[in-house]
Amino acid sequence: MERPETQLISLADIRAAADRIKAGGVARAAPTEGGGVRSGAGNVLRTPLLSLPVPRLDGPLWLKAENLQPVGAFKIRGATNALALLDADARAAGVVTHSSGNHGRALAYAARAAKVRCIVVVPDGAPKVKTDAMRALGAELVVVDPADRLATARRVADERGLALIPPFDDARVIAGQGTIGLEILEDLPAVDTVLVPVGGGGLASGVATAVKELDPGTRVIGVEPELAADAAESLDAGERVVWPPERTERTIADGVRVGLSDLTFAHLRARLDGILTVTEQEIRAAMGTIAREAHVVAEPSGAVATAAALSGRAPSGCTVAVVSGGNVAPALLAETILPEQADHR
Repeated sequence: MERPETQLISLADIRAAADRIKAGGVARAAPTEGGGVRSGAGNVLRTPLLSLPVPRLDGPLWLKAENLQPVGAFKIRGATNALALLDADARAAGVVTHSSGNHGRALAYAARAAKVRCIVVVPDGAPKVKTDAMRALGAELVVVDPADRLATARRVADERGLALIPPFDDARVIAGQGTIGLEILEDLPAVDTVLVPVGGGGLASGVATAVKELDPGTRVIGVEPELAADAAESLDAGERVVWPPERTERTIADGVRVGLSDLTFAHLRARLDGILTVTEQEIRAAMGTIAREAHVVAEPSGAVATAAALSGRAPSGCTVAVVSGGNVAPALLAETILPEQADHR
């Protein structure tokens, strides 16, 4: 019998999360070739599938544009679901998390809407564009060494009586992220492969659960940078392998520098069809291609799945790449839009 901390979530958990998110008011969007979006009231957007019109010999490529969420990343789904499941006393006390940016911003956004106090433990060196956004939403930031973020978040939770909502090591969060998988299959039932960025593994765990339970024949493949390939090594080894922060911080993709938890590793080992790695140059090139051809912004972490598709290493057929976020410093984005600059990185 599995230990409680490694109990896998189910499709029913994801459907319940989808209902919870909708109950809070969901903006709707239609997936079209042109990427048109019909926006409405609500914290979470049903994001469109955007066609990426680049030459491909092995099938069409679509982007699941989670970078269009109100906070610029998919994290709003898991944060919203987890916050909705807190009881009244826990909400009154407030919440705490640890994050390099996107989850902290998402939780701060959801907490502000619910009038809940929010504290985010941030690793030193997190992108200013992300920390500024968290502060703008009213979050209190505690900056620590990257290796101390989880321990500090737990200590703050204990000392201040706050509810801890981790960025990925949480069934409530994983179920919320899994709603992306539901939407992909609803909007494109003929998809052959779904490519998903992997950092802590919450997104890939949720999406793989939804997709594989709805259509076992659809492949779900994780993607991570070569410079932060702890998930690939873990799956190859059959056990969780931890890379130290000084090793993963080499990648430009700051949102996927964290490693798997026991919970997410259990999900990926059971439900992921494989994992690919991409180079720093491929990540930068994908950011530029997404900006020029799809006319949307992807941060480095958000571009890793597309990078795998554009590299030619992904399986053939109709493919969806999850663009997990678009919170990037303007100067970095400008570097990637001009291909001659990206090619020399």
